[in-house]
Amino acid sequence: LGQNNFTDLQVDSSTTSISTTQPSRCFAQCKRPQFDQRHCRISQLIHFSFRKPKTARSKRALEKRAPKAVENPKKALFLRGTSCSQITQDALGDLYALRQVHAKRFQKKNAIHPFEDASSLAFFSEKNDCSLLLFGSSNKKRPHAITFARTFDYKILDMLELCLDGESFRSISQFKTNKVPVGTRPLMVFAGTAFESPVPNGFTMAKSMLIDFFRGETSDKIDVEGLRYVVVVTADEPIGTENSDDPASKPVLRLRVYTIHTKRSGQKLPRVELEEHGPRIDFRIGRIQEPDEAMLKEAMRKAKTNEERTKKNISTDIMGDKLGRIHMGKLDLSQLQTRKMKGLKRERDVGSGDEEETVVDEAPKRKRKAGI
Repeated sequence: LGQNNFTDLQVDSSTTSISTTQPSRCFAQCKRPQFDQRHCRISQLIHFSFRKPKTARSKRALEKRAPKAVENPKKALFLRGTSCSQITQDALGDLYALRQVHAKRFQKKNAIHPFEDASSLAFFSEKNDCSLLLFGSSNKKRPHAITFARTFDYKILDMLELCLDGESFRSISQFKTNKVPVGTRPLMVFAGTAFESPVPNGFTMAKSMLIDFFRGETSDKIDVEGLRYVVVVTADEPIGTENSDDPASKPVLRLRVYTIHTKRSGQKLPRVELEEHGPRIDFRIGRIQEPDEAMLKEAMRKAKTNEERTKKNISTDIMGDKLGRIHMGKLDLSQLQTRKMKGLKRERDVGSGDEEETVVDEAPKRKRKAGI
């Protein structure tokens, strides 16, 4: 809409009403217009992404949420549905303990159905500034289910439902070992051919979800003493006769957590021993919501930085001199232009077999007169 076409503008926190004298132009640029005889009224829901801060505290909060070249650690939000079994609650509690620094947990019940209407999850994500959500629910068809959801720009990017096996589940409290310090980043191991599939599927999405969940803060250097535990995820070989609707027929995804102990070995490298820490969870992949291609492309885009890009075939030696390598094609020396000299010219009669003798008469040398 042009700026000169407005006659009345009313802005509310949720809707915008516009009155104009040219309804044809409004109809061309509006999806759902409503006309009357005199003018065109348009009602459209507007999300105000920019809010001017009034205090220094709100300004710092908005700067913290603003996009950055190096993002903040992703926060995870733990939720539960109206019906959530005790096994699912214990599993959520153990995952929350491993991610306690960058996580929030709600204890109240929420009437949410993620795969039917995910607007509530998007609202909680924006309200609490969390890009990872774990929703626990349980029903007769899908008992002990945990739904992993990721957001981009406070909109649902993708979701993955994992169904627990209640019989094989063991919580952290059932293992009598030294607990991992809070905020420690783990090592991660993914074993199984299902994780290396070139076609995106539930296992590749589960690998991406778990890496995002356990990643924590990014750092350039790693202290070996800080490597205190390892998360091992193994996947069974996929079966060709599996039913996509029945989670029980799908391969099992096993999650194990071990603490790392280094002991003397009499050599330079220590001897490493693993002790199970917990939790012990067996998953089966349930429902999947794949990300939208346009949104995924926008989420994977990296910000341009001031760092110089490495240029091909250009290097710097020890003295600081810049060296360049030039790749040239094969030269055709037959077409090389040389200097024109009489001595390099070919004889005109090279083609004929007769050779003529050339006689050169030498001029008599003059004798130098002796000076008197």
